Amino acid sequence: MKLSRLIRLTLGASLVASSFASPVWAQEQKLRLITWADYVPSEVVTLFKKETGIDVEITLSNNEEMISKLRATGGAGFDLAQPSQDRITGPQQEFGIYKPMDLSKIKSELFIPSMLEATKKNTTLAGKVYGLPHLWGTDGLVVNTKLAKMSDYPDLCKADVKGKTAVRLKRPTLLAFAFASGKDPFALYNDPKAYGALMDDVGKTMVACKSNIKFYWDNKDQLLNGMRAGEVVGAMMWDTGGWKLNSEKPEIQYIAPKSGALGWIDTFAIPAKGRNDAAAYAWINFNMRPEIAAKVASSAGNFTASKGADQLMDAKLKAQFAASFPEAALKNVKWYPAVPAGIEDIEGRVLDRIKAAQ
Repeated sequence: MKLSRLIRLTLGASLVASSFASPVWAQEQKLRLITWADYVPSEVVTLFKKETGIDVEITLSNNEEMISKLRATGGAGFDLAQPSQDRITGPQQEFGIYKPMDLSKIKSELFIPSMLEATKKNTTLAGKVYGLPHLWGTDGLVVNTKLAKMSDYPDLCKADVKGKTAVRLKRPTLLAFAFASGKDPFALYNDPKAYGALMDDVGKTMVACKSNIKFYWDNKDQLLNGMRAGEVVGAMMWDTGGWKLNSEKPEIQYIAPKSGALGWIDTFAIPAKGRNDAAAYAWINFNMRPEIAAKVASSAGNFTASKGADQLMDAKLKAQFAASFPEAALKNVKWYPAVPAGIEDIEGRVLDRIKAAQ
């Protein structure tokens, strides 16, 4: 055998052996992550890079945009996504934008068992699990108690706060007002006709309330600044926004409404055409370590599904949570179930009518 050919064969064998010996994520040194603001603190990215050698490319988004981007590409463009648990099985059934989780690659001991099992149940389709829990929180009322008195969502529509309240023109607002009317919208998910009738009623309520709305917020800074300035005295808002304002102005409080706060869990889900599953699983397991999860939770201001991380959480945040959620209020949280296909089309039509109303 000629020496040159022997060298080529030897090098080729070495490269093949190396490709089998090295994990995939060591070859593909990037994780493309689509997630929410504040869920990826720079310190955690640095620690992950130091340990694994993987860079993290971050795209900030929300539920609607995640679905839209993944639908447009058939599940390509990202290696890991973080939709809320109720926004997985419906889009998956319609568009096939995710791939099943390989649970053998997950360190399940890092998760709070009850939350892991509940999320697996709510993200299972045709016997396959599509999501794992990460962070959780609630939507309720934020009220400037010096300027207004409120205990439930309809109080945003009272005459004495005309032009001084804010909500998002999104599905959570419709659901909140449905619960406040004494109905359970989640119980009607499998009855589109009845659900549509309920949403129509809620839409009429929201149109009648329109003169009370200072603005429909879609940017968190817009809402926070409106509350700080006193231009907005009450709003439907996420809990950590309320607690942030409370830290600055004690008279601004986050309140669990009488009809119940809406509870959400944001997950980890793997896009159907992601090209670096190994990096995705490495990121999930890394983020669920208690010491890392506590850093992420502190950045986001939310609570985490990581077992033991609560012991490392900020004491003030825990105190604010306890003040907003006495035991009865916590039991009354309305946790989002999976959204069946077609439900958001019904809601979308109602939201369009509210937006167009004069």
